[in-house]
Amino acid sequence: ERGVGLSGGQIQRLCIARSLYRDPRLLIFDEATSALDTQSETNILRNLSGVLEGRTALVIAHRLSTIMNADKILVLYQGRIVEEGTHQTLFDRQGMYYQLIHKQLAAAA
Repeated sequence: ERGVGLSGGQIQRLCIARSLYRDPRLLIFDEATSALDTQSETNILRNLSGVLEGRTALVIAHRLSTIMNADKILVLYQGRIVEEGTHQTLFDRQGMYYQLIHKQLAAAA
């Protein structure tokens, strides 16, 4: 179809598959699941966790569910790293990451 008639989510799934085809050691995902519904995102992230074993992945995301299982999360504000840690560490600190999670949960309710 040469991309004609594909939804945003279908294009994103295709791009993720294409990025893995060459077996790279470093992957950069910039809002790679932003056009997916929650269930599709959950399925892809669950499958990616095994595929990414032994590789480095840089994931840029505004949807926090995308990064919650990351080994390390960096929170940027005005171009600077303001927090760093795992999901649980950042959540327990109740800083900017914590506030972002609460804002997203409130928006979803």
